[in-house]
Amino acid sequence: MGRVSGRSCIVTGAARGIGRAIGEALLDEGADVCFADIDGAKVAEVAEQNAARAMAGGGKVTDATVDVTDRFQVRAMIAHAVDRFGKLDVCFNNAGVNKPMNFLDVTESNWNFIMGVNGLGCMIGMQEAARQMIAQGTGGKIINTASVASRQGFDNVAPYCASKWAVVSLTQSGARDLAKHNITVTGFAPGVVATEMWEQVDQDLLSIGAAEKPGQAMEEFAADILKGRVANPRDITGTTTFLASPDSDYMTGQIVMIDGGMVLV
Repeated sequence: MGRVSGRSCIVTGAARGIGRAIGEALLDEGADVCFADIDGAKVAEVAEQNAARAMAGGGKVTDATVDVTDRFQVRAMIAHAVDRFGKLDVCFNNAGVNKPMNFLDVTESNWNFIMGVNGLGCMIGMQEAARQMIAQGTGGKIINTASVASRQGFDNVAPYCASKWAVVSLTQSGARDLAKHNITVTGFAPGVVATEMWEQVDQDLLSIGAAEKPGQAMEEFAADILKGRVANPRDITGTTTFLASPDSDYMTGQIVMIDGGMVLV
């Protein structure tokens, strides 16, 4: 029996990177997992590639296409998972975007795009997951992806930092409101993680003149990490599976830092 055997889970932003790793780690420990992403073709491929893993862990796997800023699509995603698995126990609001711009160049469209997905998308996901869990009457867990940028502002990614501070506030607000329904709300804050998203950020930093060569930004960030290296997605999943498991049932309203000692708070 795995730590999350029998638990029905949704992970958004699961077509790649941290989200995919979260879902795969849950499958390894016996959960039923719905991999969800705006990239429907890619997330369907990920789910198919994980069919054998699900069978080995004793769970089931499915996928859903979702724009987390669209409440009706989020509701449809949850309905699909419940139809497939019979219930919803855990919802990871992990979908996120970034588009670096120098502070004085940040535009309204840049702000609205990032805050829409990372802030509003998180809130909608929390609300709709909570409604399903309340209807079931059995409680549940909502887990949000914050960031080291939720603890410290960085000059080239101000809207991203603001959006991740919003995730922390939403986690605390949700924890206070949903405790009476036996729903816990927690989150985790990765630091620099070697994923496709970071590769794009690296290119964006080059294009705005914030870096002079490929990989420079990651090297500079890594210099401040006490563990001496950037993370890979599997460095994150021990904690995320713990947050989805009964072992964390007495935790709520908290954000767990997983940054290798980059920021000490």
